[in-house]
Amino acid sequence: MRRQLSGHVDNSRSRHATRTWSRAALAAVALVGGLGLQARPAAAADDEWICGQLVKGAILEKYRSMGGQDSPLGCPTSGEGITPDGRGRFTVFHGGSIYWTPTTGAHPVWGLIRDKWAASGWERGKLGYPLTDELTNPDNRGKRQQFEGGTYYWHPTVSNGVHAVVGRIGQLWSEYGWEDGSFGYPAGDETQVLNSVEIRQQFSKGYTLSWNPGDGKVCASECTSYTNMVRSTPWVEYTKVYKFENSDKKLVEIRPTAAGYKEPRANSDDPNVAAANFKKLWDEVWSLAPYPKGLEAQDKANSIGKQMWCHALWSFDIPIKGRLGGDTWDLESWRPDIPWSRITSATEVWKHKCNWDS
Repeated sequence: MRRQLSGHVDNSRSRHATRTWSRAALAAVALVGGLGLQARPAAAADDEWICGQLVKGAILEKYRSMGGQDSPLGCPTSGEGITPDGRGRFTVFHGGSIYWTPTTGAHPVWGLIRDKWAASGWERGKLGYPLTDELTNPDNRGKRQQFEGGTYYWHPTVSNGVHAVVGRIGQLWSEYGWEDGSFGYPAGDETQVLNSVEIRQQFSKGYTLSWNPGDGKVCASECTSYTNMVRSTPWVEYTKVYKFENSDKKLVEIRPTAAGYKEPRANSDDPNVAAANFKKLWDEVWSLAPYPKGLEAQDKANSIGKQMWCHALWSFDIPIKGRLGGDTWDLESWRPDIPWSRITSATEVWKHKCNWDS
């Protein structure tokens, strides 16, 4: 994942009280001038005492590159500590902390992003260590910071705080343009659906992105999805797009309104009938969700369009038979393109039910 909070100073942290000295530090206590005064341990040539604290190695180098005491970090308030997992090192400053590991390098963490990271378990949490410094997003307002397990995002007005984007949901989100794309900023943390294995996350433009490992109910195999159920149109309550992982298959689930089920045969030119106004119906469907990535090829678009029109044409209440296809119109990307004549034929349609094999 590409891609934290700048300038927001947090003076609250006092963590990891244990201090370890540099490889050249002396553990012995010396007497100075015979007066019984305790001397500081010696520092290596590349270490430096700053504001009464010893700052060392890669953390010192990062601190200097940021401007030292004139940076948002200010003075150090601790010596170098070892993280509980033994993998990293850190130094605490008035305005934040710098964390280092051999694989991630040294990076400052401060402000609201550090608060969120702390609440999530610091480096032992789901996101691990920072991989980057805090960065400003292309909108010049939001911030992000990438960690080993995902990226924290924040915006002053639309994100509702700091939230991490991770895993399959993060991958789906990135495919549609990151924070300045179709879904906007993350506006909540990932949550698990009650009595389900499905994970969901809300985004600032009203969309819900979901991940399902393949529960055999919602998804037969691992899938992600996106939908916006906040808005609707005269013919469509919602459009939900499923992406099956490790596959190029997509499923579009459309739930029509009552007007969307209206029979078109009474007056084929009726502007209030969905099946009689295909272009308007098509526009309504994709006004509620972005058109799926990977279905831009003409044969894929043709098949999706014909499945949609087939459902609109035949899903009104038919005596005894009911609604063809049930309460939703399911458009399946793996269906081939077929002639229009097979859609308008009542004999054919009750065989393929708008989701044909060939």
